[in-house]
Amino acid sequence: MLFEIRSLRSCSSARMLAALVCVLLCIQPGHGQACTEGFAYDRRARQCVDVDECRTLPDACRGDMRCVNQNGGYLCIPRTLYNQPYRPETSVLPEPAYPDTSQGFPDTFLPAPRSVEPSYPRVGSTAQCLLGYTPAEDGTCNDIDECETNSHHCNPTQVCINTAGGYTCSCTEGYWLIGGQCQDIDECRYGYCQQLCANVPGSYSCSCNPGFNLNPDSRTCQDVDECEDEPCTHGCFNTYGSFMCNCDEGFELAADGTSCIDLDECSFSEFLCQHRCVNTPGSFSCICPPGYFVFEDGRSCEDINECDTGNNTCTTAQVCFNFQGGYTCLDPLQCHSPYVEVSDNQCMCSAENPACRDKPFTVLYRHMDLSSGRSVPADIFQMQATTRYPGAFYIFQIKSGNDGREFYMRQTSNVSATLVLSRPIKGPKELVLDLEMVTVNNVINFRGSSIIRLTIFVSEHPF
Repeated sequence: MLFEIRSLRSCSSARMLAALVCVLLCIQPGHGQACTEGFAYDRRARQCVDVDECRTLPDACRGDMRCVNQNGGYLCIPRTLYNQPYRPETSVLPEPAYPDTSQGFPDTFLPAPRSVEPSYPRVGSTAQCLLGYTPAEDGTCNDIDECETNSHHCNPTQVCINTAGGYTCSCTEGYWLIGGQCQDIDECRYGYCQQLCANVPGSYSCSCNPGFNLNPDSRTCQDVDECEDEPCTHGCFNTYGSFMCNCDEGFELAADGTSCIDLDECSFSEFLCQHRCVNTPGSFSCICPPGYFVFEDGRSCEDINECDTGNNTCTTAQVCFNFQGGYTCLDPLQCHSPYVEVSDNQCMCSAENPACRDKPFTVLYRHMDLSSGRSVPADIFQMQATTRYPGAFYIFQIKSGNDGREFYMRQTSNVSATLVLSRPIKGPKELVLDLEMVTVNNVINFRGSSIIRLTIFVSEHPF
C-alpha cells in the first residue's frame, strides 16, 4: 500500500484521483474482491457466486406470490402458475472470467457474461392449462395428482394430499409436525383416558383397573357390580371398583374374603350357659341336666318341680318332696316306741311315761334342699321356741349329723337360733341333722329338750 501511494505522488493530480477511486472500489478489507449486486465473493472458491435472495431475504415475495431465485436476482410469480422447478438441460455452467491482478487492478471489474437459462418455470404463451393441470383430449384441463404420480416433495413421514392444481403435505391423525417431521403425539399426557392409558404410534389405548369395564366411548370406565355373580357365600356389598362380603350373625369371614365360617360361641366364655353350651351353625344352644329346663333367657336352668307336674313315681301313700334337680318320695311318718304320732310330721314322748324321762319331749321332722357348692357362710334354717315359761331359758345346739363340721348354730335371741352353713357341700348328698333346743328352768328345777330332725337334700349342680 505504501509503495502504491509513493508511486502515485509522481503522477498528476487527475491520475492520482482516478487511482484512489480505483483503489477504493477494488480493495475491500476482509473480502479482497468486489462483486456486482446479486453476487457474493466466495473466498474458498475465490470467485463470485450467486446469492439466493429467496432464502436470505425475509418476505422476499408477499401475498400469493412465490419467490424463484435466478442468477444475480430473483422473481416473484403467482403460485397458481408454478408447478415444478425448472431443470436446465445441461448442468455444466461456463466458468466466470476474472481479471489478472498481477499487473494491478483495472478500473472496473465485472464477471464475464454467462449464457444461463432462467431458474424459474417457463410459462409459454401457447399453454392452455395452468400449472398443476394437464390438457385432456377433449380440450379441457385435468388436475395432475402429484400424490399419485409421486411428483410431490413431501418427506417420508408426511402424507401427500392432492388439491386442485397442487398438493399439500400433512401428518396422519395421531401425529404432529415438528421440525419438518411427523412425530407421534403422546395422547396419554393429556388425560384422554379416565384410568389407564397406553400410548401407541399414532394413537392410544385406554384400559381400566380391576373392578371396572371400559365404556363404549373407549375412554371412560364403568364400575362392575361383582355382586351380580354372587361371589360371596352369604351377603355381598358392591363398592366402587370392588365388593365386600359380609356374613350372617354367628359367622365370620374366612381368609379368602368370600366364604363364611361358623363362630364357636361356646369357646368365648365358660359362663355363656349355666350348665353346658352346644355350638350350632351360626348360633349356640344351652342345655340343662335332667330335672331342669332352659329358662326364658335361653341360658340359665330352672328346676322342674316333678311334684307339681305329676311327673314322679310316688305312691298315694307317699309324700312327694321336690328339690333342685330332682325329687324324693317320703314314706308316711312312723313313730317308734315310746313315741306316739301327734301329727303327720311330729312324734311325742309323754312325760308321764317313765321310758320318756331321758328322751326329747318331741321330735319334729323337717326337709329342705341345698344347692351344691353354695357360698358360705349362709343362714339356711331357723329354730324358735313356741312355748315360753317364766324363768326359763333355751339352749340351741346340733346334737348329731354334723360329722364334717359343715354347720353351726348361732343363737339370735333368748328363744331363737339359726343354722349356719360354714363349709360348701358338694352334691348330690343327703344329710340328717338333729337340732336340739334345751329348755332350762331353775325355778322349778326343770330340764327338757325338743328335737328337729332336719333332712337336707344337696343337689348335684350349683343351681
